[in-house]
Amino acid sequence: MGRKSVLLAFAQKSKILCKFQPLCQFFRCIPGTMAVPPPYSDLGKAAKDVFSKGYGFGIVKLDLKTKSQSGVEFNTSGSTNTDTGKAGGSLETKYKMEELGLSLSQKWSTDNTLATDLSVEDQLAKGLKVALNTSFVPNTGKKSGKLKTGYKRNYINLSCDIDFEGPVVHSAAVLGYEGWLAGYQIAFDTAKSKLVQNNFALGYKAGDFQLHTNVNDGTEFGGSVYHKVNGQLETAVTLAWTAGSNNTRFGVAAKYQLDSDATLSAKVNNASLIGVGYTQSVRPGVKLTLSALVDGKNFNTGGHKVGLGFELEA
Repeated sequence: MGRKSVLLAFAQKSKILCKFQPLCQFFRCIPGTMAVPPPYSDLGKAAKDVFSKGYGFGIVKLDLKTKSQSGVEFNTSGSTNTDTGKAGGSLETKYKMEELGLSLSQKWSTDNTLATDLSVEDQLAKGLKVALNTSFVPNTGKKSGKLKTGYKRNYINLSCDIDFEGPVVHSAAVLGYEGWLAGYQIAFDTAKSKLVQNNFALGYKAGDFQLHTNVNDGTEFGGSVYHKVNGQLETAVTLAWTAGSNNTRFGVAAKYQLDSDATLSAKVNNASLIGVGYTQSVRPGVKLTLSALVDGKNFNTGGHKVGLGFELEA
C-alpha cells in the first residue's frame, strides 16, 4: 500500500470517529462509573476529621504499630488522663487473608475486655461484607455480640446490623447520584417493639467541597461545610441546634500543611473554646503531636488542657 493510500484510509477513519464523537461524549457524561457512596456513619466525615484529628486534649498517649513477616499486625496503645491520672492501654492483633477476603482481629484492653472481630468480604457476593463482633469480660462473665452486614455498589451503600443485646436492629441506606448524597438510618428495639433511632441526612460532595446536613430523631439538627482551599489548607464549619432550645452550637476549624512533615491545626467554637494542634513527623515511622485547649471565657482562672501524642510505626 502506497503512502497516498495510507493517508486516504486514515482520513476516512477519522471521519467515522468524528461521527461517533458526540455519542461518546454523551456516555462519558453519564455517571455510570460514580464511586460507591460512603456509609451513613461517614457522611460529613471530611469536616469531622478537620475538627478531631491532630488533637488530644488532657491526654498523654503512646501508639506503637508493627507488622510481622507473616502479615500479622500488632497495635499497642497506652494513655493517661492528665486530669484524673487514670491510665489505660490496649493490645490489638489483625490478620488478613486477602485471597479469601477474610479478616480477623482481637483486642484486649486494660479494663479486662476481650473483643474479637471476624469478617468476610466480596466472597458471598460482590460488594457484600459480613462480620461478627463479640466481646467478653472474664471478671463478670458478660458477653455481647453483633452481626453486621453491608452491601455497596455504584449509587448505593446499605447496612444492617443486629445487636444481640435487646436485640436491636440497626439499618442504614445511602444513595448517591452526581455528587448528591441522601441517607436514612433507623434502629428498632425488638424487645420493646419501639423505634429508638430515626435519622436522616442530605449532602453534596464535589472535588474540593462538601456539604452535609442531618436531622436526628426530629429534634437534633446539624450541618457542616468542608472546603479544601488548596493543597495545604483545609477548612470546615459546623452548626448544631436542638429543638426546644435557643442554644445554637457553632464551630470553625482549619488545618494547614506547613511542609511535608508538619501540620498545624486550629479550631474555635461559640463557647470560646480555642484548640490548637501541631503534628510533626520526626522521622519515617515516628510522629509527635502537641495540642492545647484554652477556655477563652475563663482565661485567667485556668482549667486549660494540654495533650501529647507519640506514634511509632515499624
